[in-house]
Amino acid sequence: MSNLAETFQSTLQQIEQSRDPEALVALFADDAELLNLALTEPMKGTEGARKFWTNYLAAFEKIRSTFHHTISTDKDAVLEWVSEGVMAASGQPFNYRGTSVIEHDGAKVHKFRTYYDSAVFLPGGAKHKETV
Repeated sequence: MSNLAETFQSTLQQIEQSRDPEALVALFADDAELLNLALTEPMKGTEGARKFWTNYLAAFEKIRSTFHHTISTDKDAVLEWVSEGVMAASGQPFNYRGTSVIEHDGAKVHKFRTYYDSAVFLPGGAKHKETV
């Protein structure tokens, strides 16, 4: 695993505890692009990274991400994770999984995309019906 992938994972867990995104923002390049399922256009630069991670933290009263599988090269990383905690708006517990894709130069993140089970953010959370 690349050092940047390891640093990203530990720094994300750190900001989830501290509620201060600055340590994670510092990992992003001036030309960074960040995108998730809630955005139609990427957030850009370090200011975009700050807004992205501030919004992320604001959505949750508590959150803890656990990384289960990482694929990493000198320029890319794919992180599979599960996050759980308490939603800020409703006070309801949640648990959801996703994957994040990071493009980097070994020192800074240039592109960050994350894909996740968005049903957790719907009123009432994810509703799954068993099919036979």
